[in-house]
Amino acid sequence: MPASRLSMRLSFAVLAVAALGACQQRAAPAVSEPSPVVPAPLVLPTGSGCGPEIARTRAIVASDVATGNLNTPVGARFDADLAQAAGECAAGKSGAALHLLAAAKSRYGYR
Repeated sequence: MPASRLSMRLSFAVLAVAALGACQQRAAPAVSEPSPVVPAPLVLPTGSGCGPEIARTRAIVASDVATGNLNTPVGARFDADLAQAAGECAAGKSGAALHLLAAAKSRYGYR
């Protein structure tokens, strides 16, 4: 076999291998989707009176801060107002406690 024919066959073989190599699909890198943060179900205190009312509001505020629905410094101020209401409730001043609770909820846009 003449040398020119051999080099031609080698050229075709190299071309064929290169063409087949180009046809193989490379796997795209896997893109991992961030998993959504699902907060734990909110369990609210039960009962009536100023204690459970204030505790329910505190639980809601804590949940809102944890999920980012309420700014942390605002949540801290709200909680300080709720602590004042809880103090009045613990002192047996239910009317004053509920009044402070209603004022705090109104101030921060809660019902």
